[in-house]
Amino acid sequence: MALYFTLLSLISVGGMPSIMPELQRYVVDVKGWVTPGDFMQLFAVGQAAPGPNMLIVSLVGWKVAGLGGALLALAAMCGPAAVLAWWVADLWDRFKGSSWRTAIQRAIAPIVVGLIGAGGYILATPGAPDWRLWAIALASAGAMLASRLNPLWLLAAGGAIGGFLLA
Repeated sequence: MALYFTLLSLISVGGMPSIMPELQRYVVDVKGWVTPGDFMQLFAVGQAAPGPNMLIVSLVGWKVAGLGGALLALAAMCGPAAVLAWWVADLWDRFKGSSWRTAIQRAIAPIVVGLIGAGGYILATPGAPDWRLWAIALASAGAMLASRLNPLWLLAAGGAIGGFLLA
């Protein structure tokens, strides 16, 4: 688990949402540690808890191996990415005006958007696709684009509507 989470940590361009599809594939489909529904619940708890949105990995670790698994999973997800970010930040500052830096910034933006979109797809289809989850996701995305509402209000509304529709 720690080795795989370390690998995910190093490729998490754009944060946790960018690796959500792979995390879900690994812990649900490959290892069978949690069900698709459990994965959605762990994600929801990780998002609702204060702190970074990568808390889902500690919840998966807890489910697999208790407190030790939670700490190991969190360290594996945070440590390598922190070291890489520290090294890249220094390198990034040194080449502030270079043309390759601008090219990388332009190229990485659509990649991150695609990865985050794939994460949204995984969360909206926890087993068999359900039109109600898609409707909630599309309504939330539309509300976010059309208004300046705090995303926490949209998250709360989506949770309430999901609780009502899926109960």
